[in-house]
Amino acid sequence: MKKLYLSDTDRKIGGVCGGLGEYFDKDSTLFRALFILITILSFGFGIIAYLVLWMVIPRKPKSGNSGDTGGN
Repeated sequence: MKKLYLSDTDRKIGGVCGGLGEYFDKDSTLFRALFILITILSFGFGIIAYLVLWMVIPRKPKSGNSGDTGGN
């Protein structure tokens, strides 16, 4: 199952648009342009939506240490 995460590699501010781009297999520039358009047309709602998504979407878990100590 595919999960939505903030992008660690394709980010300008918080990684929201990069994460959406990775999730939907689209260019993140499309989502950035969409947020700008929404912000202009809705008198700032796009900024609020971006901030909410930034707080709600989790960061990708670090690989390598899954909590298993490997001890007997």
